[in-house]
Amino acid sequence: MSESGSHNDVSENLPGEHGTHGGDVAVTSDPFANPGLPPHEHRRQDIDERSAKHSERVVAGLFTLSMLGTIAFIASFVIFDVDKIVYIFPFGHVSALNFALGLTLAVALLGIGVGAVHWARTLMSDEEIVDERHRADADDELRENIRQQWITGAKESGWGRRTLIRRSLYGALTLVPLSGVVILRDLGPLPKDSLFHTAWAKGKVLINSNTNKPLRPEDVAVGSLTFGVPDGLSETDEDFQEKIAKAAVMVVRLKPEDIKDKREAAWGHEGIVVFSKICTHVGCPISLYEQQTHHVLCPCHQSTFDLSDGARVIFGPAGHPLPQLRIGVNPDGNLIALGDFSAPVGPAFWERS
Repeated sequence: MSESGSHNDVSENLPGEHGTHGGDVAVTSDPFANPGLPPHEHRRQDIDERSAKHSERVVAGLFTLSMLGTIAFIASFVIFDVDKIVYIFPFGHVSALNFALGLTLAVALLGIGVGAVHWARTLMSDEEIVDERHRADADDELRENIRQQWITGAKESGWGRRTLIRRSLYGALTLVPLSGVVILRDLGPLPKDSLFHTAWAKGKVLINSNTNKPLRPEDVAVGSLTFGVPDGLSETDEDFQEKIAKAAVMVVRLKPEDIKDKREAAWGHEGIVVFSKICTHVGCPISLYEQQTHHVLCPCHQSTFDLSDGARVIFGPAGHPLPQLRIGVNPDGNLIALGDFSAPVGPAFWERS
């Protein structure tokens, strides 16, 4: 057997002039011939102005619906309370505010999107255009061609003639960005001046945090540290945790001659002084007291304050002294506040103002 005959001749399996069943194979001279485009079919709006006007009104209605959705989005912030829960089938119990915001914003965006699509499909030109391949760089002729196409497209879109669509689109696009501005409210409620005030006010009785009883001067011994809160707070209050966190105080009794700061002595009572328990660094609660030096230490980052010298910072990252609470005694012999703290409580946000 010859060497060539030891292998299968695969060329025998290739298609030739005749098919495998003896029929002729149709071979075109140009397998990549342009099949051309089917005849253009006009839409109803292209030949009937009444249909075109109807589509124009539909598009304008969708843009108007978008405007109403944006207005409803903004109104939802005013109408619905952030904590209101409602039952909506089939979603179950959901936040009324979140549901209203999602629904109205969806309507606002959907109105613009569907309106633009309907406009393009029914009123803008839909004639097929063949664009031959061209070089990557654009010559002057191509630039002029593009400019003319832009002008032609603008005319065919009806932008100049369809004033109702143009004006309603302007309105929808103008109002939708307001949703992004109003949604900034989700960063939190407007603080107004609440950051500068606590639950302390003139006449509020100091309550011992451990016994829940009013503090009297004779209850506070020299060198002792007692924690207090204002009377009138209830654990059932919705914002109890926030109020107690800002109003917690340290009650310390020093020997009057050991107090170095004149205002501190004037704001105290017989050597009893009251300072905020909240560190001015990052808001940690202070609880470590050294009675010999009258220093208090924050356990988080070791900021140290001198309670005998206006609670000024003597060590650590805190930038401000602890706010002091001015106190006195009421006719019942209980320690009371004579106002709010001398400065905002906690980290020094107010430096920025």
